[in-house]
Amino acid sequence: MAEPPGGNGAASPPAGLPREVREQLAELELELSEGDITQKGYEKKRAKLLAPYFPQTQGVDPGVQKESRNQTPAPSAAPAPSSSKYHRGRSGGARDERYRSDIHTEAVQAALAKHKEQKMALPMPTKRRSTFVQSPADACTPPDTSSASEDEGSLRRQAALSAALHQSLQNAESWINRSIQGSSTSSSASSTLSHGEGKGTSGSLADVFANTRIENFSVPPDVTATTSTPASSTRPSAIDLPPSGIVKGMHKSSNRSSLMDTADGVPVSSRVSTKIQQLLNTLKRPKRPPLKEFFVDDFEEIVEVPQPDPNQPKPEGRQMTPVKGEPLGVVCNWPPALEAALQRWGTTQAKCPCLTALDVTGKPVYTLTYGKLWSRSLKLAYTLLNKLGTKNEPVLKPGDRVALVYPNNDPVMFMVAFYGCLLAEVIPVPIEVPLTRKDAGGQQIGFLLGSCGIGLALTTEVCLKGLPKTQNGEIVQFKGWPRLKWVVTDSKYLSKSPKDWQPNISNAGTEPAYIEYKTSKEGSVMGVTVSRIAMLSHCQALSQACNYSEGETIVNVLDFKKDAGLWHSMLTSVMNKLHTISVPYSVMKTCPLSWVQRVHTHKAKVALVKCRDLHWAMMAHRDQRDVSLSSLRMLIVTDGANPWSVSSCDAFLSLFQGHGLKPEAICPCATSAEAMTVAIRRPGVPGAPLPGRAILSMNGLSYGVIRVNTEDKNSALTVQDVGHVMPGGMMCIVKPEGPQLCKTDEIGEICVSSRAGGMVYYGLTGVTKNTFEVIPVNSAGSPVGDVPFVRSGLMGFVGPGSLVFVVGKIDGMLIVSGRRHNADDIVATGLAVESIKTVYRGRLRKYDRISYKTQGSYWYLPDCFRIIMLGSLSPMLLFLYSSGMRLPLPSSCILFLAIGVGPASVMVGNLVAGKRIAQAAGRDLGQIEENDLVRKHQFLSEILQWRAQATPEHMLFLLLNAKGAPVCTATCLQLHKRAERIASILYEKGHLNAGDNVVLLYPPGIELIAAFYGCLYAGCIPVTVRPPHAQNLTATLPTVRMIVDVSKAACILTSQILMRLLRSREAASAVDVKTWPTIIDTDDLPRKRLPQVYKPPTPEMLAYLDFSVSTTGMLTGVKMSHAAVSALCRAIKLQCELYSTRQIAICLDPYCGLGFALWCLCSVYSGHQSILIPPMELESNLFLWLSTVSQYKIRDTFCSYSVMDMCTKGLGNQVDVLKARGIHLSGVRTCVVVAEERPRVALTQSFSKLFKDIGLSTRAVSTTFGSRVNVAISCIVLGVLKCLQLPLFLGRDGPDPTTVYVDLKSLRHDRVRLVERGAPQSLLLSESGKILPGVKVIIVNPETKGPVGDSHLGEIWVNSPHTASGYYTIYDNETLQADHFNTRLSFGDAAQTLWARTGYLGFVRRTELTAASGERHDALYVVGALDETLELRGLRYHPIDIETSVSRTHRSIAECAVFTWTNLLVVVVELCGCEQEALDLVPLVTNVVLEEHYLIVGVVVVVDPGVIPINSRGEKQRMHLRDSFLADQLDPIYVAYNM
Repeated sequence: MAEPPGGNGAASPPAGLPREVREQLAELELELSEGDITQKGYEKKRAKLLAPYFPQTQGVDPGVQKESRNQTPAPSAAPAPSSSKYHRGRSGGARDERYRSDIHTEAVQAALAKHKEQKMALPMPTKRRSTFVQSPADACTPPDTSSASEDEGSLRRQAALSAALHQSLQNAESWINRSIQGSSTSSSASSTLSHGEGKGTSGSLADVFANTRIENFSVPPDVTATTSTPASSTRPSAIDLPPSGIVKGMHKSSNRSSLMDTADGVPVSSRVSTKIQQLLNTLKRPKRPPLKEFFVDDFEEIVEVPQPDPNQPKPEGRQMTPVKGEPLGVVCNWPPALEAALQRWGTTQAKCPCLTALDVTGKPVYTLTYGKLWSRSLKLAYTLLNKLGTKNEPVLKPGDRVALVYPNNDPVMFMVAFYGCLLAEVIPVPIEVPLTRKDAGGQQIGFLLGSCGIGLALTTEVCLKGLPKTQNGEIVQFKGWPRLKWVVTDSKYLSKSPKDWQPNISNAGTEPAYIEYKTSKEGSVMGVTVSRIAMLSHCQALSQACNYSEGETIVNVLDFKKDAGLWHSMLTSVMNKLHTISVPYSVMKTCPLSWVQRVHTHKAKVALVKCRDLHWAMMAHRDQRDVSLSSLRMLIVTDGANPWSVSSCDAFLSLFQGHGLKPEAICPCATSAEAMTVAIRRPGVPGAPLPGRAILSMNGLSYGVIRVNTEDKNSALTVQDVGHVMPGGMMCIVKPEGPQLCKTDEIGEICVSSRAGGMVYYGLTGVTKNTFEVIPVNSAGSPVGDVPFVRSGLMGFVGPGSLVFVVGKIDGMLIVSGRRHNADDIVATGLAVESIKTVYRGRLRKYDRISYKTQGSYWYLPDCFRIIMLGSLSPMLLFLYSSGMRLPLPSSCILFLAIGVGPASVMVGNLVAGKRIAQAAGRDLGQIEENDLVRKHQFLSEILQWRAQATPEHMLFLLLNAKGAPVCTATCLQLHKRAERIASILYEKGHLNAGDNVVLLYPPGIELIAAFYGCLYAGCIPVTVRPPHAQNLTATLPTVRMIVDVSKAACILTSQILMRLLRSREAASAVDVKTWPTIIDTDDLPRKRLPQVYKPPTPEMLAYLDFSVSTTGMLTGVKMSHAAVSALCRAIKLQCELYSTRQIAICLDPYCGLGFALWCLCSVYSGHQSILIPPMELESNLFLWLSTVSQYKIRDTFCSYSVMDMCTKGLGNQVDVLKARGIHLSGVRTCVVVAEERPRVALTQSFSKLFKDIGLSTRAVSTTFGSRVNVAISCIVLGVLKCLQLPLFLGRDGPDPTTVYVDLKSLRHDRVRLVERGAPQSLLLSESGKILPGVKVIIVNPETKGPVGDSHLGEIWVNSPHTASGYYTIYDNETLQADHFNTRLSFGDAAQTLWARTGYLGFVRRTELTAASGERHDALYVVGALDETLELRGLRYHPIDIETSVSRTHRSIAECAVFTWTNLLVVVVELCGCEQEALDLVPLVTNVVLEEHYLIVGVVVVVDPGVIPINSRGEKQRMHLRDSFLADQLDPIYVAYNM
């Protein structure tokens, strides 16, 4: 029987002990060596056993001294902190005979005997020591020495040691033993630490040797210093030696026959391992550095010891005390276990919803009720325990580990599997789905699975089919994974449990519930084991902190398999009977605002998000302006501890506060896998001030202290609090390198003590003790209580009001030049710099250099950086800084790696949108040929003169009356002579000079064209104006007067009829007729030849002014130069292939825009014949336009939407009459609708279908787009043609027009989301035309003036040679001109190009069609004008969308128009039926607007047909209608107010 050694510093027990006592002492010694008992407990129990036999002496026992002189002293473990402070709990592993202390000490005894025989020669002792040589006292004292309470027994043992010290130091064995003793440290299995109070450990010597570095501490003792110490010294505990020569675990008279000699002659046991033999061989020749007397130490040159900065800030506060959270309240209805809660709700509230899953489009696809969850979990538990193996050999037993392999988009199956495992009492281990066979992360997961002994994996049938397989169809063996058996948990594969079978649901205890994996900084994966009681306590703490109540709805965007996503959506939700809406990450990528929509739709009370989700929602906020977040009482930001979370939370709050989000609802929290929820901010009281922020100095943080920033913003770190400590928990801040408590102004690691936390790292006992069993100590080294704390891995501090602030993570800490930097801080600082606006889909990472004393300096290269160095990845930008540079972070590398970003990725303000800039361009105009007339003639006046000479009899214009008969024609020569006469009369009667403005007031006809060219011949600037209506002078004449005044016209050219009308009494009642400028009628012109045709000095001179009135009632006018006119005509000629032999029909208003260009300009430039049909003539003859096209066999015709609408409504049911009249449209290849609005797809499709029977091709109808007004100023511009599309068979250089369906809700948020046909709230948009040659279009964010990405909504900007020169205003405001005609992008490759703003919203989408050039076709889609939109409830509504919905409600609604009045929506409908139907229309109108647009109609006005004003282009004059409504001039049939 081995004799117990009696502990370090204690006297040996008497020899004559009973056998029972010796066995108890041996067992007690074994428990101490294995860490099953603390040092203090060991001493107490040992003293209690030996009390009847141990003599109570005050002095030194002579027998002890004698034994100390005669026997070999047994070394002991070095003094270290007491095991009561660092060793909590018992070892989890089974006992192994290989690790018994008696076997280890046998080998040590043999080595010591060998050394005694060899009589080692020792160097002489000396007082002088090298800087790096430690004294025996230093060698025997642990780094963090502190005093603790000393009991009476320890003082007696210290006295005995002092008396025996002098004799023990006289032999070599004592020095060897002491060197071993001083260098030994506490191992996780046997040895423990103390605070230098004289209490050593009696750990195994073999364990001591295994942790010893003899070369650093085996130095000769300082005899002169040591021997002078008196025996009565009160501090002899620096050197602790056993008082007896008995080796631990070995009797003095042990038989040596069990020992054998090794190859070196050292007798050892046959059971000693190879590692221990190597250590024993090392003991024969201990390594020791020579003394300074014999050599010059050059360690100082090899190792550069960093000198502390004398100016570095140091902590000055008092030592902190642990902070306690609120008490965990006891609720009567809290279940004893989580499984019991599931059983309760599954049986009593079976139909209540538990979990709702979404599909890839963001729509709810399945709702799991509590009854379904209980029944399916029960079936799975029964299947796992009874159906996987045989009755005698089951595959699973309670306590086994099972892997849960479920994708992130299937929370329902995961929840069933998780609770099925809990009911079966097996331990679930949720992991990610392996993607490839050699996935690096998967290898680490495989190591976790192997260490957990997992042989079974649960998954779904869909996931199993998606796993990589071999050629035989079997699941591949993933690298590093154990061999698994895959079990599908779909309901059809589960067995129903018998009625008499019930799961064993016991009260929650310390048995493991589940294992959550965690990835460390180095990439290794560890499993955090959570017990059932910890799981239940955590759910209770979350319920109390978040104030969950039964039946609430929460929206979860996080990963439901781990961390806060698991704790809230899977565990706490079941305990409180919550309804969870799970939004998968795949939905967030396609619809970033989906979680906000779910909150709005389900009136959710709580949402679980990350800063990433807040950022994405801000990018997509304009997609859903009708959402409301007023129901949210908690918006839990789970990564609120990140340094950049403050800006995300603030920006999200400022953006969505108008949508009902309360400031006190934002609740950041801090979590870790070990401590679970560390802290969370409770929802505040409405109106109460929000918690303050901490603005910390980055310089102070690098030294680990808290200092308020006083420098510039780039050196400050603003952090927000993460609330208070969890209920029932206690928190303290300790230093990262040890368990010492920090001061109040010091940064440290957050430690939490609570029942709601992790238990161990599965299978990692040593790491577990350092993380889960921490006992904080004060500055004196005394433990603060005996409650163990758990390290959270979070760096932070406790601020005023016990608020917790987190500034980073331990894993992200970088130590550079003795200063601590956090990777998150560096990333946040880099993103905060003005020049670095954003890093899109990339990563900003910081790498530091790690130095080794003996191996030089090496770069720490993580896996991704190694791949970069190997050339597999190409970094976008790499900065390497050397140590000599004056930078705050020396020896550092900053890497910008762009992942998946195309060369055209751009930023929208501070956001990046798309991989391609949303731009399109027409074909290049190319080089102009030498014989082209444009090379010879740059002005239209010169071209007309040339045509009058070259082809005088060529017919250019043919004007038809209402009967379809030609009433006037004009050849090239006739038009030229008519223009000369008008120019002559301008000189004679008007006395005009070159550059004077002349108003042309003519009805549609050739006289207008002649007057225009007459002004060009005279050098005057023509201004075409629609003549006033004779029957409505009061409404139409003021517009004429306004244009005359604004344009500062010096003369008015008109006919005799109109001249008399301008001077009539009726006109005098509307305007001041006496102040008209000179009025000249051109009916009877003298035959005089113009002496000389005016030629402008440069093409940039003004050619004409284009005035019009927008639909909002704004007068707009722009200046068109001669160069722009020529470029416009040439672009139309090339696009439409207009030549002198061509003939086109035009049924347009000739006063502005493209209608004026086609009516007056293009025929002179191209030489083709234009058949002119005044739109007003169709009022008396609806057949005029179609019959003309058919009679003259026109192939290309141009019309307006009003003309098309008149024909559709008036002739749609008269197709047989058209056939009887011989009208056939089979020769028409293009029917182009000229408009300055969104294409009316329904009208064009109806027109094509109605007249298909008379030969009209369905591909013939196309649209154009011209720029419109801008509401930013009072005098707005009407631009010119930007797009003109022709079908493929005409131009032969472009694809057919394309259509898309977009989400109507997204358009209200100024975003585009493409949907399928038939989707609810979908809107059909048609391509607005093919881009004209020489035209470039780009889509721009109107607020930031930055380009947007493909398929993103923005303002249409244009660059072309025929863009207008600028506004024509009375005051010549150059600022407005620069902002709208000569503006630039805020950034991007096209920032140097001058663009013109059209004022229209649209987007560009690259289609799959191929143009004639071989490139993919870029389609332009126009959505609507900015100035026409209605801003209601923070959303942007286009009137045409509301009007379309209203027009469909009842067949008696002929027309509809909407506008706003004092924030009320006014709907005006024209009733074409009987007046009794007026009352029926009101509820229909209000309901359809509310259901489809979520708007409340304020006023419904029912009027007679024709009341809504519509201009000749078919555009509704909504502002004129609004003015008439306010002036009570509508004469309504019925008015309903809902105010």
